[in-house]
Amino acid sequence: MIQISLRTKLLSFFLLGFISLTLAQTTSPESLVDKHERHKNMTVREFNTDAKGKNRWMDHVTVYNGKGLKIEETEYATYGMKERVVFEYDGERCIKEVVFDEHNKVSRIRKYEYNADGTKKTQYNYLPNGRLYSTKQYQYTN
Repeated sequence: MIQISLRTKLLSFFLLGFISLTLAQTTSPESLVDKHERHKNMTVREFNTDAKGKNRWMDHVTVYNGKGLKIEETEYATYGMKERVVFEYDGERCIKEVVFDEHNKVSRIRKYEYNADGTKKTQYNYLPNGRLYSTKQYQYTN
């Protein structure tokens, strides 16, 4: 008779559970729906409410275009608009973000370069006057 240790049984149980969960997630109806299809020409408004449910205020507004790509995102504070970001695309890739401050004036500009596989390579950060002030490099490892 083969005896299996408790540790081996537990490991097998967790491994089977993980495999089942992974398979369920990859075949779920939600994963089959194209993310962009769900967002076509959509505006999403997010609200915060206090613990008593009496006071409600706007938190975020996100606007998507006819292709389902995010073209604008506005964040609000209790005093009004905190920041607004406008996104520009080259096909499906975001190539530029223009960030506006609470006074709706440009505060920074981000431009992106991509690797051949579509992953981000470099982010260039510019001041409103167009002067480059920093860069960010992306590194991917498995």
